[in-house]
Amino acid sequence: MASLIPQFGGVFITLLAFVVALSVIVAIHEYGHYIVGRWSGIKAEVFSLGFGPVLFSRMDGRGTRWQVAALPFGGYVKFLGDADAASGKDTEAMQEIDDPARLRQTMHGAPLWARTATVAAGPVFNFVLSILIFAGVMMVQGKPTEPISIGALKPLPVEGVTLQPGDRLLAVAGVPLPGAEEEDGFKRFSAALPDTSRMEYRVLRDESETTATGPHPLPPLVSQLAPQSAAYDIDMQVGDVITAVDGEPIASFEQLKNRVEASEGRVLRLDVWRDGRMLEFALAPRARDEMQDAGGFESKWRIGIAGGWAFEPGTERLGPGAALWGGVTQTGVIIESSLSGLYHMVTGAISSCNMSGPIGIAQVSGAMASQGAESFIWFIAVLSAAVGLLNLFPIPVLDGGHLVFYAYEAVTGKPPSDRALRILMTAGLTVVLGLMVFALTNDLFCP
Repeated sequence: MASLIPQFGGVFITLLAFVVALSVIVAIHEYGHYIVGRWSGIKAEVFSLGFGPVLFSRMDGRGTRWQVAALPFGGYVKFLGDADAASGKDTEAMQEIDDPARLRQTMHGAPLWARTATVAAGPVFNFVLSILIFAGVMMVQGKPTEPISIGALKPLPVEGVTLQPGDRLLAVAGVPLPGAEEEDGFKRFSAALPDTSRMEYRVLRDESETTATGPHPLPPLVSQLAPQSAAYDIDMQVGDVITAVDGEPIASFEQLKNRVEASEGRVLRLDVWRDGRMLEFALAPRARDEMQDAGGFESKWRIGIAGGWAFEPGTERLGPGAALWGGVTQTGVIIESSLSGLYHMVTGAISSCNMSGPIGIAQVSGAMASQGAESFIWFIAVLSAAVGLLNLFPIPVLDGGHLVFYAYEAVTGKPPSDRALRILMTAGLTVVLGLMVFALTNDLFCP
């Protein structure tokens, strides 16, 4: 029984992280619909966070019932004249409304511009949430100083280190550090470094140039663990340093990467330094489809860790304007990579196992929460952008499907017939449920 407690705790944290992440994203999405609908003159009857039996509710002064339901896996805003949470038309209720002012307050009797703005607001608010979170994290983290300086040295199994916090790096092992604006500069810098665990640094200290001894600047250090990866599954930890692969010493992250890629998936034995102790792990790298800088995807063998500097770089403040632009750029990258991944899955260029369902998303939620608040908040931003994009797909019952209907109405001057809408909404619901089952199957059976 005692052995089940850690497992139960892990499941609880995973579920809690998933519910928190999803609830934040859904609340922002639905609030976008609600507030823009209100500004546009459309009356919201119910704002629900979750589905099923109502746990808590209250009526506000505008006649909107705010409620929390028992199943926290979504939410909805029901506007006046809606038959259901998907904004299907309640034909009988609409026929009973004979007051033009009252009809104007319904989703189906409002002007086209008001309906379009209200529906589009949900995904837009998701994108705005992503941008603001990314920008906020970037402002908290700051940007590395130019030239790069030592903020704090990380614990590493290297002796004789004379680098000091505040040192500004000029060159390592005779290789000059690139400027921040140099395209691919750090790739060339990393490739030019020798594979030794200790090397000479040329630094600027107290406004004078001097030399110091330090570790390899890009050691085989675990800076981040990817959820559902080989390294995560065997309980490697952030801060671990891999000192050897199959008994052969390594000194750089590039060496580790090369050994993993050359493994072709066979089991590797890793010697790992952790807080002064030596541990041994065995794992089998897994093939992962990765987006390339030139476009497209390529399958690579990976164990699921990200490297980093041997020290915490010194930082300086990032202004709000630069942070917001960074947030916009990061959100754009997520949208672009998601669309590219979907396209390549449809064409068969990459495995359909890249699509995760609720179980996979919940596992990632728990994994990111276990790595700290910053990682979890960043994940919420990533998931929010993905949810916003998904809702814009032109599938009836999704926001994108409604926007297609409105585009048809704008072109033809009249909306689709009620019968056509019912048929299309049923078809759309079937497609969405089919995708959910497919994604859930991936969660259960994909490696």
